[in-house]
Amino acid sequence: MPDRNEDLQKLYSSIIQCSNCPRLVKFRNEVLSESKRYSGEEFWRKPVTGFGDSDARLVVVGLAPAASGANRTGRVFTGDKSSEVLVSAFHSIGVSNLSNSISRNDGLVYTDLYLTLAVRCVPPDNSPTKTEINNCKRFLVSELAILTKKRAIVALGSIALDSLKKSLSDLGYKVNGLRFQHGQYFELGDIRVYCCYHPSPRNINTGRTTADDIARVLKEAYDFASS
Repeated sequence: MPDRNEDLQKLYSSIIQCSNCPRLVKFRNEVLSESKRYSGEEFWRKPVTGFGDSDARLVVVGLAPAASGANRTGRVFTGDKSSEVLVSAFHSIGVSNLSNSISRNDGLVYTDLYLTLAVRCVPPDNSPTKTEINNCKRFLVSELAILTKKRAIVALGSIALDSLKKSLSDLGYKVNGLRFQHGQYFELGDIRVYCCYHPSPRNINTGRTTADDIARVLKEAYDFASS
Protein backbone atom coordinates (compact mmCIF):
# COMPACT_ATOMS: atom_id res chain seq x y z
CA MET A 1 0.00 0.00 0.00
CA PRO A 2 1.34 3.48 -0.87
CA ASP A 3 2.12 5.80 2.02
CA ARG A 4 0.48 9.00 0.84
CA ASN A 5 1.64 11.01 3.85
CA GLU A 6 5.25 10.01 3.30
CA ASP A 7 5.00 10.81 -0.40
CA LEU A 8 3.49 14.22 0.36
CA GLN A 9 6.25 15.04 2.86
CA LYS A 10 8.90 14.25 0.25
CA LEU A 11 7.07 16.47 -2.23
CA TYR A 12 6.82 19.30 0.33
CA SER A 13 10.58 19.26 0.79
CA SER A 14 11.02 19.65 -2.95
CA ILE A 15 8.49 22.49 -3.13
CA ILE A 16 9.99 24.49 -0.26
CA GLN A 17 13.47 24.30 -1.79
CA CYS A 18 12.34 25.51 -5.22
CA SER A 19 13.83 28.75 -6.61
CA ASN A 20 13.08 28.35 -10.31
CA CYS A 21 11.30 31.70 -10.77
CA PRO A 22 13.66 34.64 -10.09
CA ARG A 23 10.88 37.26 -10.19
CA LEU A 24 8.82 35.39 -7.62
CA VAL A 25 11.80 34.68 -5.37
CA LYS A 26 12.63 38.39 -5.32
CA PHE A 27 9.04 39.45 -4.70
CA ARG A 28 8.29 36.95 -1.93
CA ASN A 29 11.38 38.15 -0.06
CA GLU A 30 10.54 41.86 -0.38
CA VAL A 31 6.76 42.20 -0.27
CA LEU A 32 5.38 43.82 2.91
CA SER A 33 8.92 44.26 4.27
CA GLU A 34 8.08 47.80 5.37
CA SER A 35 4.62 47.01 6.73
CA LYS A 36 4.14 48.37 10.25
CA ARG A 37 1.19 46.03 10.73
CA TYR A 38 3.48 43.00 10.80
CA SER A 39 6.47 44.68 12.42
CA GLY A 40 8.66 42.16 14.20
CA GLU A 41 6.87 39.15 12.71
CA GLU A 42 8.97 36.54 10.96
CA PHE A 43 7.59 35.90 7.47
CA TRP A 44 7.63 32.49 5.79
CA ARG A 45 8.86 33.86 2.43
CA LYS A 46 9.29 30.41 0.85
CA PRO A 47 7.17 28.38 -1.56
CA VAL A 48 3.92 27.17 0.01
CA THR A 49 2.88 23.51 0.06
CA GLY A 50 -0.56 21.97 0.07
CA PHE A 51 -2.28 21.17 3.35
CA GLY A 52 -4.92 18.70 4.44
CA ASP A 53 -6.01 15.09 4.49
CA SER A 54 -4.02 12.69 2.31
CA ASP A 55 -7.15 10.51 2.09
CA ALA A 56 -9.25 13.45 0.88
CA ARG A 57 -12.04 12.95 -1.59
CA LEU A 58 -12.39 16.72 -2.02
CA VAL A 59 -9.45 18.71 -3.42
CA VAL A 60 -9.53 22.51 -3.74
CA VAL A 61 -7.00 24.39 -5.89
CA GLY A 62 -6.38 28.10 -5.37
CA LEU A 63 -4.28 30.55 -7.35
CA ALA A 64 -1.22 31.50 -5.26
CA PRO A 65 -0.15 32.59 -1.77
CA ALA A 66 -1.29 36.02 -0.64
CA ALA A 67 1.30 38.57 0.49
CA SER A 68 -0.28 38.93 3.94
CA GLY A 69 -1.55 35.35 3.94
CA ALA A 70 0.48 32.27 3.14
CA ASN A 71 3.67 34.14 2.21
CA ARG A 72 3.57 35.49 5.77
CA THR A 73 2.14 32.53 7.69
CA GLY A 74 3.54 29.62 5.67
CA ARG A 75 0.25 27.77 5.25
CA VAL A 76 -2.10 27.87 2.29
CA PHE A 77 -5.12 30.20 2.78
CA THR A 78 -4.08 31.27 6.26
CA GLY A 79 -4.12 34.73 7.80
CA ASP A 80 -5.81 36.84 5.12
CA LYS A 81 -9.31 37.92 4.04
CA SER A 82 -9.67 35.19 1.42
CA SER A 83 -9.01 32.54 4.03
CA GLU A 84 -11.76 33.95 6.26
CA VAL A 85 -14.32 33.30 3.52
CA LEU A 86 -12.94 29.97 2.37
CA VAL A 87 -12.31 28.31 5.74
CA SER A 88 -15.69 29.46 7.04
CA ALA A 89 -17.23 27.65 4.07
CA PHE A 90 -15.16 24.53 4.81
CA HIS A 91 -16.37 24.62 8.41
CA SER A 92 -19.98 24.95 7.30
CA ILE A 93 -19.80 21.75 5.25
CA GLY A 94 -18.01 19.82 7.98
CA VAL A 95 -14.50 19.36 6.59
CA SER A 96 -12.73 21.85 8.89
CA ASN A 97 -12.60 21.82 12.69
CA LEU A 98 -12.19 25.63 12.79
CA SER A 99 -14.11 28.43 11.08
CA ASN A 100 -10.99 30.48 10.31
CA SER A 101 -7.34 29.91 9.52
CA ILE A 102 -5.07 32.32 11.40
CA SER A 103 -1.62 30.77 11.79
CA ARG A 104 0.26 27.50 11.30
CA ASN A 105 -0.14 26.84 15.01
CA ASP A 106 -3.89 27.41 15.35
CA GLY A 107 -4.81 23.70 15.47
CA LEU A 108 -6.64 23.67 12.15
CA VAL A 109 -7.42 20.18 10.80
CA TYR A 110 -9.04 19.36 7.48
CA THR A 111 -10.88 16.05 7.19
CA ASP A 112 -11.61 14.62 3.72
CA LEU A 113 -10.25 17.87 2.24
CA TYR A 114 -6.92 18.76 0.68
CA LEU A 115 -6.17 22.40 -0.15
CA THR A 116 -3.43 23.44 -2.55
CA LEU A 117 -2.29 26.05 -5.08
CA ALA A 118 -1.50 26.40 -8.76
CA VAL A 119 1.47 28.70 -8.02
CA ARG A 120 3.54 28.27 -4.85
CA CYS A 121 5.03 31.76 -4.44
CA VAL A 122 3.24 35.09 -4.09
CA PRO A 123 3.20 36.90 -7.47
CA PRO A 124 3.16 40.68 -8.00
CA ASP A 125 -0.42 41.93 -8.48
CA ASN A 126 -1.62 38.32 -8.03
CA SER A 127 -0.62 37.75 -11.66
CA PRO A 128 1.88 34.95 -12.31
CA THR A 129 3.32 34.65 -15.79
CA LYS A 130 2.68 31.63 -17.99
CA THR A 131 6.25 30.48 -17.40
CA GLU A 132 5.82 30.71 -13.63
CA ILE A 133 2.57 28.77 -13.78
CA ASN A 134 4.21 26.10 -15.92
CA ASN A 135 7.20 25.89 -13.56
CA CYS A 136 4.84 25.05 -10.69
CA LYS A 137 2.66 22.62 -12.61
CA ARG A 138 4.86 19.63 -11.78
CA PHE A 139 4.04 20.07 -8.10
CA LEU A 140 0.29 20.01 -8.71
CA VAL A 141 0.69 16.97 -10.98
CA SER A 142 2.55 15.16 -8.21
CA GLU A 143 -0.03 16.08 -5.57
CA LEU A 144 -2.93 14.91 -7.70
CA ALA A 145 -1.13 11.64 -8.42
CA ILE A 146 -0.58 11.04 -4.70
CA LEU A 147 -4.17 11.90 -3.75
CA THR A 148 -5.64 8.70 -5.13
CA LYS A 149 -8.97 8.97 -3.28
CA LYS A 150 -9.95 12.28 -4.90
CA ARG A 151 -13.44 12.42 -6.41
CA ALA A 152 -14.15 16.14 -6.74
CA ILE A 153 -11.72 18.97 -7.49
CA VAL A 154 -12.72 22.61 -7.14
CA ALA A 155 -10.75 25.24 -9.07
CA LEU A 156 -10.91 28.69 -7.47
CA GLY A 157 -10.74 30.96 -10.51
CA SER A 158 -9.72 30.65 -14.13
CA ILE A 159 -5.94 30.56 -13.61
CA ALA A 160 -6.29 27.72 -11.11
CA LEU A 161 -8.52 25.91 -13.59
CA ASP A 162 -6.03 26.35 -16.45
CA SER A 163 -3.22 24.92 -14.33
CA LEU A 164 -5.48 22.10 -13.15
CA LYS A 165 -6.44 21.25 -16.73
CA LYS A 166 -2.81 20.95 -17.79
CA SER A 167 -1.99 18.88 -14.72
CA LEU A 168 -4.89 16.50 -15.26
CA SER A 169 -3.96 16.19 -18.93
CA ASP A 170 -0.46 15.11 -17.87
CA LEU A 171 -2.14 12.44 -15.73
CA GLY A 172 -4.10 11.09 -18.70
CA TYR A 173 -7.46 12.83 -18.27
CA LYS A 174 -9.26 14.16 -21.33
CA VAL A 175 -9.87 17.83 -20.56
CA ASN A 176 -11.14 19.11 -23.90
CA GLY A 177 -14.09 21.45 -23.44
CA LEU A 178 -13.28 22.27 -19.82
CA ARG A 179 -13.80 26.04 -19.54
CA PHE A 180 -14.24 28.23 -16.48
CA GLN A 181 -17.86 28.91 -15.64
CA HIS A 182 -18.68 29.63 -12.03
CA GLY A 183 -20.91 27.02 -10.45
CA GLN A 184 -20.54 24.49 -13.28
CA TYR A 185 -18.93 21.08 -13.10
CA PHE A 186 -17.39 18.75 -15.66
CA GLU A 187 -17.24 14.96 -15.61
CA LEU A 188 -13.74 13.60 -16.25
CA GLY A 189 -14.05 9.85 -15.90
CA ASP A 190 -13.71 9.02 -12.23
CA ILE A 191 -13.66 12.64 -11.01
CA ARG A 192 -15.65 15.84 -11.30
CA VAL A 193 -14.07 19.27 -11.71
CA TYR A 194 -16.05 22.21 -10.29
CA CYS A 195 -15.50 25.87 -11.10
CA CYS A 196 -15.81 28.50 -8.38
CA TYR A 197 -14.86 32.15 -8.14
CA HIS A 198 -11.86 32.85 -5.94
CA PRO A 199 -12.87 34.11 -2.45
CA SER A 200 -10.77 37.26 -2.82
CA PRO A 201 -11.84 40.58 -1.28
CA ARG A 202 -12.05 41.98 -4.81
CA ASN A 203 -14.58 39.37 -5.88
CA ILE A 204 -16.59 39.68 -2.67
CA ASN A 205 -16.54 43.49 -2.45
CA THR A 206 -17.50 44.01 -6.08
CA GLY A 207 -20.40 41.61 -5.81
CA ARG A 208 -19.04 39.18 -8.37
CA THR A 209 -19.71 36.47 -5.81
CA THR A 210 -20.66 36.08 -2.16
CA ALA A 211 -19.43 33.99 0.73
CA ASP A 212 -22.72 32.05 0.64
CA ASP A 213 -22.35 31.35 -3.06
CA ILE A 214 -18.82 30.03 -2.61
CA ALA A 215 -20.03 27.82 0.25
CA ARG A 216 -22.83 26.53 -2.00
CA VAL A 217 -20.39 25.39 -4.72
CA LEU A 218 -18.10 23.76 -2.17
CA LYS A 219 -21.02 21.96 -0.55
CA GLU A 220 -22.22 20.66 -3.92
CA ALA A 221 -18.71 19.37 -4.67
CA TYR A 222 -18.35 17.74 -1.27
CA ASP A 223 -21.81 16.17 -1.43
CA PHE A 224 -20.74 14.49 -4.64
CA ALA A 225 -17.27 13.53 -3.37
CA SER A 226 -18.65 11.93 -0.21
CA SER A 227 -21.64 10.20 -1.81
